[in-house]
Amino acid sequence: MNSLSTRVRLASGADLDGFRAAARRLAGADVVPEVVAWVAGDGDDLFGPASRKDGTAIEAGAPLMLPKGAADLIRLVVCHSDPERYALLYTLIWRLGRGQRGLLEIASDPLVHRLERMAKSVRRDLHKMHAYVRFRCIETAAGQRFVAWFEPDHFIVEATGSFFVDRFRGMDWAILTPKGSLHWDTQGLILGPPADRAQAPAGDDFEAHWLDYYASIFNPARLNPTAMRGHMAVKYWKNLPEAALIPRLIREAPQRVQAMIEREAPMPVHRNPDKAVAAMADQAPKSLDALNRLILASESPAPFSPRAVPGEGPLGATIALVGEQPGDQEDIAGRPFVGPAGQLLDHALAEAGIERREAYVTNAVKHFKFRQEDKRRIHQTPTTGEIKHYRWWLERELEFVRPKLVIALGATATAALAGKTVPVMKNRGPTDQFGQWRGFITVHPSSLLRQPDEAARDVAWLAFVRDLRQAVVLAA
Repeated sequence: MNSLSTRVRLASGADLDGFRAAARRLAGADVVPEVVAWVAGDGDDLFGPASRKDGTAIEAGAPLMLPKGAADLIRLVVCHSDPERYALLYTLIWRLGRGQRGLLEIASDPLVHRLERMAKSVRRDLHKMHAYVRFRCIETAAGQRFVAWFEPDHFIVEATGSFFVDRFRGMDWAILTPKGSLHWDTQGLILGPPADRAQAPAGDDFEAHWLDYYASIFNPARLNPTAMRGHMAVKYWKNLPEAALIPRLIREAPQRVQAMIEREAPMPVHRNPDKAVAAMADQAPKSLDALNRLILASESPAPFSPRAVPGEGPLGATIALVGEQPGDQEDIAGRPFVGPAGQLLDHALAEAGIERREAYVTNAVKHFKFRQEDKRRIHQTPTTGEIKHYRWWLERELEFVRPKLVIALGATATAALAGKTVPVMKNRGPTDQFGQWRGFITVHPSSLLRQPDEAARDVAWLAFVRDLRQAVVLAA
């Protein structure tokens, strides 16, 4: 079936379905890449029925068995604006099917290198369209409609459709570009023809308020035009309403900075942890239970969980263990050290000859600090100021418990007990830096969970258990 020239005509833009069908038929018929001429646009296909989005389809060949990663690469490169994209992709498919299954792993191969660069360019263009589309509101007979103008480098319009539908499902909107358009009426998405900039609105009523706000938050003292261009290429500025203000704001920046310097600085307001708990301290709790009631009733600062987690264990415990803060599972249960790190601590205590129920266990910070990622709460390390804020609670707590030895588990607990930053690994072992308390510094059990491999975990585990055994001897 080979010939000197085989023409395959695909639809304009990114015709992924058409390319797949044509590639299956060509590969099944052993048509070598060198004789195939790929043509994008309307017209007759000299090879046979072409796969088009207007309904006509090329006769399907046998499915192509491609290695992992090839399908994603094809999906991206089909969107590239390079007219050679289909020829390059068919050459890749031909080579993958003729004994070069590991081709994609050879980054130095000229074909693979070029296709990967094309895919990277498309991914960058997708990201820019996701980030820099700006809708403007227009009034129509059916109500409000939001219209945006964007100028992509590649044929990515259709590929972004699901992204914008998911985020603006309840809006009636259109995105116009020179490479195609998207139209959503809250019920269905329509892929439309290329558009002209004049078809998009020049502004709306909201824009004036947005420009006033943008100008008010522009910080001239932190002006860095190079960084601004690095985050967003200048070619995108013309389609963002706030970009019109940037030249004037840059010109005025030196004068505004000088005015800020000459203006008398207000007296800084520092957070005083002693004053922050003064009202509670005035109540002078007479017992650990009374202190815990104050802890549980205390209001947490953002971004901490509203639920406090007090310590637990007997008064007069020989050993008190102080961790960093409650984690997600501790916050849910209302008890310290019940998550993965807590279970590891229990095993280590048992191996060191310490009964958990005979030790006092608490945290330097009493609320869980986190950031939300989808449905997960991701741990965040407390700042020095936040550690200092909670130090009052920890000092009162230990005064009621009166342990013989206080073990700091990790950097946060060490800083809370010492009142300053103390490097854990350099000071690991007995310490006299905890004021009235005999102290011992070791790592937090969560650090064992972060070791890179099993061998490293075994070494860290043995060192941690050895620390706890040494602490038992000191507390005797």
